[in-house]
Amino acid sequence: MESYKTSTLSNGLLWFGASVSIAEIFTGTLFVPLGFTRGFFAIIAGHIIGCILLYYAGIIGAKSGKSSMESVGLSFGNKGRNFFALLNVLQLVGWTAIMIIQGSRAIGIMLSTDIGMQANLLWCVIIGAAILMWVIIGPKNLEKVNIVAVGSLFILTILLSFTIFKGGSQTYINGKLSFGAAIELSIAMPLSWLPLISDYTKDAKHPLIASRVSVITYFAGSVFMYTIGLGAAIFTGESDIAVIMYKAGFGILGVLIILFSTVTTTYLDVYSAGVSLKTINSNLSEKTMSILVCIIGTVTAILMPVEQFESFLLLIGSVFAPMISILIADYFILKKDNLNKSVDKVNFIIWLVGFVIYRVLLNVDMVMGSTIPVMFITLIICVITNKIKNKRQKEIKHVFRNY
Repeated sequence: MESYKTSTLSNGLLWFGASVSIAEIFTGTLFVPLGFTRGFFAIIAGHIIGCILLYYAGIIGAKSGKSSMESVGLSFGNKGRNFFALLNVLQLVGWTAIMIIQGSRAIGIMLSTDIGMQANLLWCVIIGAAILMWVIIGPKNLEKVNIVAVGSLFILTILLSFTIFKGGSQTYINGKLSFGAAIELSIAMPLSWLPLISDYTKDAKHPLIASRVSVITYFAGSVFMYTIGLGAAIFTGESDIAVIMYKAGFGILGVLIILFSTVTTTYLDVYSAGVSLKTINSNLSEKTMSILVCIIGTVTAILMPVEQFESFLLLIGSVFAPMISILIADYFILKKDNLNKSVDKVNFIIWLVGFVIYRVLLNVDMVMGSTIPVMFITLIICVITNKIKNKRQKEIKHVFRNY
């Protein structure tokens, strides 16, 4: 492992860069049936919930000095964590493909390159190459680059928000979305970063402060992006942010927004995929694996453009929400450490129960969404089950001592 430590500024820039993405803006457009006021409230409420969970996930890495998937071993064992590490790699390859294909399509619209698949192929390769350059630069040397890239992104997105909101009147509201489903979509994006954040907080010079700054900057940036998406859909009558930038005459500035936002976000996906693969096999190189994931994600984006974005977000939630609930229960309440154990079968059964409950509750219209009830239920089951298990083990030991 590399021995350098990242600054608090570096972590803040990294996570603000993660929040500024076409994917976050697109998700915001899905809130349009609620109108601007209710939609904005759902964005805020969901992000508060999601970012609190993100913070506690980051704290575990900050305090333990372990990467996200290494820390999962505290609950599921040193072999059991490999199951979630593999799922994490798969979702990160998926995210990489989604981000690249969305970015390539958006740039194609901005440049009016109406040449079909060849345009997508060209921009997928260019975006993939730019992400690859970020990986090669590496976290140690990325702070100065990110100051320029993220600073420019912030200024450009401010200009974009003025373009979107200057009209000030709603053009249309259609479609159907419940308030609970909206909160769920708002939670889903920060929730998708749960399996990644410890990969960065563990290497911070001031881990606890870096965790707070990372989550606060992500919260601010993500809420801003969702709101731009919502405002774009309501106030301009367009749900495609690339079309809005094109009509507003952003030109090369719009291309830069899309390119840099895609790169700064997707870099975290490919880097963390490398960290997860190293968790599975310590002989692997994080950087080499990150490069491999970047290439696979780029090829996937070219050959199999990823659709069903909303379903993908909810699938991530159903896998990782119960997982992090168990990890939080074990780390903060039960003070449990299973790293010397191969697999904790009890926790795996609890996770499976949480996964099934999540999938079932997605079909139920709940005001607060599915994530919070599922996480609360999973956490309670975990605490009670483990306390009963510990009590029985103590009773058995007591019987054997008396015998």
